[in-house]
Amino acid sequence: MNRITQLFEVKKSEILSVYFTAGYPALDDTLRVLAALQEKEIDMVEIGIPFSDPMADGAVIQRAANQALSNGMSLRLLFEQLKNFRQTIHIPVILMGYLNPVMQYGFETFCRSCVETGVDGMIIPDLPFADYMAEYKDVADRYGLKVIMLISPETSEQRIRLIDEHTSGFIYMVSSAAVTGAQKSFSEAVHAYFQRVQAMNLLTPQLIGFGISNNDTLQMAMKHASGAIVGSKFVELLGATDDPKEAVDTLLKTLGAPALGGICNAAANLLS
Repeated sequence: MNRITQLFEVKKSEILSVYFTAGYPALDDTLRVLAALQEKEIDMVEIGIPFSDPMADGAVIQRAANQALSNGMSLRLLFEQLKNFRQTIHIPVILMGYLNPVMQYGFETFCRSCVETGVDGMIIPDLPFADYMAEYKDVADRYGLKVIMLISPETSEQRIRLIDEHTSGFIYMVSSAAVTGAQKSFSEAVHAYFQRVQAMNLLTPQLIGFGISNNDTLQMAMKHASGAIVGSKFVELLGATDDPKEAVDTLLKTLGAPALGGICNAAANLLS
């Protein structure tokens, strides 16, 4: 069974997923960061594929992507780094990146490399849903990979229900139509969006991302979805230290969740 599916079957709420950029701060940091996140009992990890034109990302992740590219990171090298990572890493791992590098690599080759290394799914923010259905879904399904689709406050109920019907794993609820980046709090309009989606009683679990950076935003996400995704804040912390474990510790303290070790990754033994 896909590890993402396992996670959501075993743990229904308070899931914490953390994003970082491959090859940042240093080219060979990818496995170090993965190991630190697992050791601190984070539930799931999203590894960003650096790209020169990350249109959905704010300044923090843009800088990290540029640094990673300058370091020499590429999709091919990332798969080389991940070649044996399942010997020690057992939590679900998703690759997140833009369509251009994936298409240059070849989509079916990309799926094959994911399976060969042990990656569980992908998030491609600029992949249109119609194109996914017409050209990509059958290939991903054949390889047993989850393709996670994004929704935003502007996404219609009809589109959300189509995504719910034709994808699995989880739905990535973007908190706003803006780019990634930390926020101190969510507006009433965003709160209403969370409530609207929650009231739809979707079959597919949801995680809320974009703007999760403190206890207020974390608790809001946990209240209205199965959990939260943290990206920019963690990438910022990684850039401020040479020790990924320190970055994770600081993240948990910043989120006001020093005891997440007792909450996150409760299914670790079942997923290993």
